[in-house]
Amino acid sequence: MFNAITHSQIYVLDQDEALDFYVGKLGLEVNADVDLGFMRWLTVSVPGHPERQILLEKPGPPALSEEIAQQVRELVTKGAMGGHLIFSTEDCRKTYETLRDLGVEFTEEPTERPYGIDCGLRDPFGNSIRFTQPKA
Repeated sequence: MFNAITHSQIYVLDQDEALDFYVGKLGLEVNADVDLGFMRWLTVSVPGHPERQILLEKPGPPALSEEIAQQVRELVTKGAMGGHLIFSTEDCRKTYETLRDLGVEFTEEPTERPYGIDCGLRDPFGNSIRFTQPKA
């Protein structure tokens, strides 16, 4: 049957602001930025790993009615949409310091866990992001 997950999706309220955050601060790279007329198809990925892309989707027509899109935007703003991204890193504390120095606001500092060291933040739209330095 399936052999890979190629795309995951999260909602963002402003795709240009999302580019600034995900590419300018987190260091991801753009895979596609295409105006389809009815929507902008904007994907990013970890550099060198285009096989797993994140669609940064603005809620709206044609997928959602304007009424539902407004409700989704309100939920995104509250961090209640359940959008989650989890990245791995070789050095959680160093990555944390680098991103903190770039102005990224964290919800949790690096913490020792049974599985490694991880920390948490939210993107400008309320989506939850974690990155982990797995135990060897």
